[in-house]
Amino acid sequence: MLGIKHAARVMKPQGSGSIINNASIAGHRYGQGSILYSAAKAAVAHYTRLAGVELGPFGIRVNAISPGAIATPIFWGGSTRAATLSDDENARKQAKLEGNLAKSTPLPRSGYGYDIANAALFLASDEGSFVNCHDLVVDGGRIAWFFERPKE
Repeated sequence: MLGIKHAARVMKPQGSGSIINNASIAGHRYGQGSILYSAAKAAVAHYTRLAGVELGPFGIRVNAISPGAIATPIFWGGSTRAATLSDDENARKQAKLEGNLAKSTPLPRSGYGYDIANAALFLASDEGSFVNCHDLVVDGGRIAWFFERPKE
């Protein structure tokens, strides 16, 4: 909320801008995080819509991205923990994570940081210039299909 407040103050005189908030599929679906985390992320998505309505007349678009599970070291303790492990151990953990996450979406692959970055680039670009008040879910379809694939 403070980010939008202060960014809007600078963007309003310019008559344009793009604000992108970080929400989560946890705000859309049960079981993707704690109940408080999920409620907070749902609030981010809703606040995004309301702010987009208020700031749209000033040429400022406000959108959010709701990532699903993205293959990063956060799953084994974050970057700090990953820095204490050998390259081989990090590679093994990453490969295992990617395989497990690929089973949890209709698309048979894991999501990566670049998938979220590409979504942000679209929302911030001229190609996304008519997108406002939107929560872009980037999760490979996990939100629609939560359960793992059946074993073949």
